[in-house]
Amino acid sequence: VQLVESGGGLVEPGGSLRLSCVASESRFSFVGMGWYRQAPGKQRELVAETTSSGSINYSDSVKWWFTISRENAENTVYLQMNDLKPEATAVYFCIGAGLFSMGDAFWGQGTQLPVSS
Repeated sequence: VQLVESGGGLVEPGGSLRLSCVASESRFSFVGMGWYRQAPGKQRELVAETTSSGSINYSDSVKWWFTISRENAENTVYLQMNDLKPEATAVYFCIGAGLFSMGDAFWGQGTQLPVSS
């Protein structure tokens, strides 16, 4: 199963961007899909996650500016990011979990998001 992110790229502070993640598997739906990020020199951290039942969880650092959404049948998840700040600069990774069993997890390759003027 492959997850492919798109939509990253250089954005100026205050700008907006939407990341997309599409899975190669469509016969079964992930229980959970979400986004993590890893800034230079830091550990990977959760940004936002959502379940197939509609539950959503955000990191406190993004909850007023980012919105996660998904299309369950397509195993696709999005991350709308508004009012971006330089501290949002990171590689953003998509994750899908619970596809075949509750313990599985699949990661995308990551997409770069530099926020700079």
